[in-house]
Amino acid sequence: MAAKAGDNPDSLMALCTDFCLRNLRRTMCYLGDRNKLTLRPDVFLPSEICDKLVNAYMEMVHTESSFEQQDGFFQLFSDPRSTRLTRVQLREDFVRDADLEAIRKQDLIELHLTYCNSLSARSLRALNSFCQTLVSLSLFGCNNIFYMRGGAPLACAESDEYDEVDERPTRFALDSDFTFQGFNRLRLLNLGGLPEEVDVEALLKPLPALTSLDLSSVHIPRPSFLAQWKERLASLVLYNVDLTEEMLNTVVLMSQLRHLDISRENQRSSKFKMTRKMLTGIVRNLVHLVSLDISGHIMLDNCTVPHLDEAMGRPSTEPCKSSIYPFQELKRPLQFLGLYNTTLCNVTHIPAYKVTGSKNEDQVLNAIEAYTEYRPELAHRAINQLFDIARIQHCSQLLRALQLVIAALKCHKYDKSVQVTGSAALFYLTNTDYRSDQSVRLRRQVIQVVLNGMEQYQEVTVQRNCCLTLCNFSIPEELEFQYHRVNQLLLKILEPARQDESIQRIAVHLCNALVCQVDNDHKEAVGKMGFVKVSLYLIKKKKKHFCPQCDQVMEFSWSALWNITDETPDNCQMFLNCRGMSLFLECLQEFPDKQELHRNMLGLLGNVAEVKALRPQLLTPQFITVFSNLLDSKADGIEVSYNACGVLSHIMFDGPDVWAMDEPRRDDVMEKMWDAIQSWDVSSRRNINYRSFEPILRLLPQSIAPVSQHWATWALFNLVSVYRECLNYFKLPGHLLFLCNLLVLIICFIIKDWIMKNSSKWFLLSPNSLSHEKM
Repeated sequence: MAAKAGDNPDSLMALCTDFCLRNLRRTMCYLGDRNKLTLRPDVFLPSEICDKLVNAYMEMVHTESSFEQQDGFFQLFSDPRSTRLTRVQLREDFVRDADLEAIRKQDLIELHLTYCNSLSARSLRALNSFCQTLVSLSLFGCNNIFYMRGGAPLACAESDEYDEVDERPTRFALDSDFTFQGFNRLRLLNLGGLPEEVDVEALLKPLPALTSLDLSSVHIPRPSFLAQWKERLASLVLYNVDLTEEMLNTVVLMSQLRHLDISRENQRSSKFKMTRKMLTGIVRNLVHLVSLDISGHIMLDNCTVPHLDEAMGRPSTEPCKSSIYPFQELKRPLQFLGLYNTTLCNVTHIPAYKVTGSKNEDQVLNAIEAYTEYRPELAHRAINQLFDIARIQHCSQLLRALQLVIAALKCHKYDKSVQVTGSAALFYLTNTDYRSDQSVRLRRQVIQVVLNGMEQYQEVTVQRNCCLTLCNFSIPEELEFQYHRVNQLLLKILEPARQDESIQRIAVHLCNALVCQVDNDHKEAVGKMGFVKVSLYLIKKKKKHFCPQCDQVMEFSWSALWNITDETPDNCQMFLNCRGMSLFLECLQEFPDKQELHRNMLGLLGNVAEVKALRPQLLTPQFITVFSNLLDSKADGIEVSYNACGVLSHIMFDGPDVWAMDEPRRDDVMEKMWDAIQSWDVSSRRNINYRSFEPILRLLPQSIAPVSQHWATWALFNLVSVYRECLNYFKLPGHLLFLCNLLVLIICFIIKDWIMKNSSKWFLLSPNSLSHEKM
């Protein structure tokens, strides 16, 4: 079968990089003086490897909660004789002043810093170290880097000690001494979000050779200074800059511009109105333009061709057919045209190959792709529109849509609006309608970003969206690679402090599914995390409610306890230690008509009874009387009666010597067990989920309690005759599966005959019921 799109394996370089970063001390490092991480002396790493190590490290720190920051990591790259860095991308508050100082001796060509708000003016000194080599520099969103921490500028530290200051720098005074003097090779510069106090004109004056400039959200008091680059600038971004006619007149002088972005976040925040004349001036003067973004602008007068006058036929990218008058003068279609949050995106003929807008799925996906990295506010809106498309219509570009939403959630892990809309979109993009088109790798990426969101935000909407999205996956199979992490997050949702019952209901359901078909090691680990205790707390809370409720939370909690105690003695012990038996009795009395609840509780107690060391705690007059009475129950078919008999069968298996009570008498209870078993229909279909037959088979080779054999034999015969597929749980080859079926049936017949020979009253199954069963 052909691999699905996006399911290609990782490259060897990616695998090696990942392994080295997770095992630094076993690969390229050792602990030196004062337990300091130190590069091995025989290691030399070229720039191709160093760049990947640093950039992958930042990605892992940013997106993987299980991956911890390494103190002094950047010190590993302090010596250019053993390591070479050329292109580095750092983001968020993980980056400290000391990190840049550690690599100040490297000959960096590209340095991109994004939202690094922990950097202070101290890092500007480190930037000066790269002035001879830097070609591309981004300081986007680094709002504190032009301010000094404390009362005086901090010189570049000569010591290699790692800076352990965790707080963001407190703004105190602007560092007015820094300029880009000496950055002669710098060609690409991004100063998006530059504080208003910084004199942008003075800062940029020493950079006459710039070819790309991003001044997003920067205050520009005198736009004419931009004219110094009119012969060189190929890319100019003025997103969220207050436009004026003076600025636009300056912009159209830049004859070499290939990319121009004068878009806004929204129309309400600007007094500027885009006219047909202005747009025509841009098209006529900037003849090399291939990319233009005018998103968020209000058009003052009519720029579009009347609908009746539009060219007939399918939508066209030919400029001569353009539905937008100014673009009819284009020499060729634009590669990119941003029309998001404008009325222009709704016209028929748009002369551009890639358009952002809200008219259709393609425009929305283009908007998410174009705006995710630096404009989360626009990406959030576009993802919300994608959510509507996936929910109401149908997403035709599923792979691209999922990849874009995943990228947005990774990039803006700390942006609540993106996390809310992104997690909601993922719920619809991963449901049954789309599942067949998704690769294993892609679905794992979805799980990772969903768990990141659950970790970062305790807010109700995000938690609900994330839990619902996880319900779209095959549980536990698809979640097993993150099993421990998922359970920890779900238990956090179920903790006593949380009051939102809708999320608790989903979380309990997920927990139940997660412990249903997994190995004992997993179940024991979840038990040690506190799942048994938390589940009992939820049950107790529901029971003590001013109006006691047996809702899904309570039923799922008992069901989950049933699953988590299956063949796990430690969890059974925890149940008893946490007063589980008292809660059982109280729930039985409080909700006498809740059949599913009774079945779940008795199934759980069957697991406890399977543990020989714990059975004495069940052997009390009160408990035995309750179990004995439940033998007569007709609730949920034979489920409650069958499970009650199972509990008693394991207790009877220990023999009469342990029966240290006068009432009820052991013989009387056994008599009721015989009667109950004889009343069951052997062809009954039951709610079963056995992982092994061992607990049942354990009751067969003994003679001290024939009634226990009676129950075990009936159970086995019912399982392999009505539920022959249950043997498939063991994943045996076909011929072994047949032999197992045959062997179990033979055992059942042998024991039946043995019982009938030894006692005339031991009657297992009627001859008629046996004769109709087929192998």
